[in-house]
Amino acid sequence: MEQSNPFDRPEGPFFILQNGKRYSLWPEHCTLPAGWQRVYGPATQQTCNDWLAGRWQNLTPDCAAAEKTS
Repeated sequence: MEQSNPFDRPEGPFFILQNGKRYSLWPEHCTLPAGWQRVYGPATQQTCNDWLAGRWQNLTPDCAAAEKTS
């Protein structure tokens, strides 16, 4: 049986999820992970990426940012 990756369907629908300062693109039909909240969508993958690009300017993970300051 072949399983497909839900990210292989860019037409969506997707959500943008947020957990603290972290964001994630998430397929609508997948169960939300604990601690994450929907902040945008449902929309196509590109529309979600455009929304995120306009709001999230720092793409450096917290762990990498911490390494730069130590």
